[in-house]
Amino acid sequence: MFTAAIIAAISLSGKASAQETLANGLEIDKTIHNFGDILLDSGPVSCTFTLTNKSGKAAAIYNVTSSCGCTDVKWTREPIRPGGTGTISATYSNDEGPYPFDKTLTVYLSDVRKPVVLKLRGTSMARQLPLAERYPEQFGTAGFKEKEIKGGNLEQGGVKSGTVKVANLGNTPMSLTFTDITPELSLNLSPNPIPASGTADLNFTIRSSRDKWGKNWYNATPVVNGKKQNGQISIWAFTKENFDNLDKDQKAAGPRPVFETSTFSMGKVKKGKVVNAKFEFKNAGKSTFHVYKADADVPDWSHSEIKDAKPGETVSFTVTIDTSSMPVGEALAVITLTTNSPLRPIVNIFVAGWIE
Repeated sequence: MFTAAIIAAISLSGKASAQETLANGLEIDKTIHNFGDILLDSGPVSCTFTLTNKSGKAAAIYNVTSSCGCTDVKWTREPIRPGGTGTISATYSNDEGPYPFDKTLTVYLSDVRKPVVLKLRGTSMARQLPLAERYPEQFGTAGFKEKEIKGGNLEQGGVKSGTVKVANLGNTPMSLTFTDITPELSLNLSPNPIPASGTADLNFTIRSSRDKWGKNWYNATPVVNGKKQNGQISIWAFTKENFDNLDKDQKAAGPRPVFETSTFSMGKVKKGKVVNAKFEFKNAGKSTFHVYKADADVPDWSHSEIKDAKPGETVSFTVTIDTSSMPVGEALAVITLTTNSPLRPIVNIFVAGWIE
């Protein structure tokens, strides 16, 4: 039986800075800003992302583009000196109707090969709903919008951070900590305690691990006012290889899988039938091809061994799907391979057909 002191100590050990390292000594305080619930008639909302230059030379924000004309963006135009900071400020117009929103900013930085993607998320409401309706997943007096939280994509050697809102559904201040935390996950709640009938920001950081590839779940059990709750919150992230240190020629010299076909047709089958889908690929690259992990978006499935393929070698494997838990009608199963190919780090193959 955990005491409150022990649980608090475990939770504090999971705290870490939410800074994300981008490349070449550049760090950003977050890549996702969650506005939470906002009223439609409250007008535009704004947030700021802060870049820190920890390298030994000046850096620059070349350009920032928005996925929507509803988002206005301003950024630091002058060079960011070593040890200095720069900002990207975004204002969402909040005039698209009472819906959830998810806006994207694409940031182009000096000496960073791939643009950095930032997210603005939240829910615009026509009227203020009761707190318990807005946060239906409840652990004692702690309310979450959902138990399963999207973390996003993660590259090896990096971290992924984000923020979700947590509500205190009670009439007195509430202390919220966590235990049984997945080792790669860190959590930090602010403010804590959460004021009565108030909300707080739960900041999460997932550290990459070479033991984890593809889609993985990172879990934590809420502890409300010292009492361990039943159930967990789960954050998922998709981890792939990081090829940023390779130049163009090195990437071209890597493995490259070429599939004979990316889709297996199972035709029309009775619900409950077990389908065996065979796939075959050739390594057209210049080094050995390896699959770190295979994931699928269907519940009951498995696959045979996917052997490493030397340059020029052809490899076949089988994906087995039990259709018992799939709905009738048109069916499409997506199998995602996480690989060591710089040109194809993620490979999607498909099993399609009709279930009756």
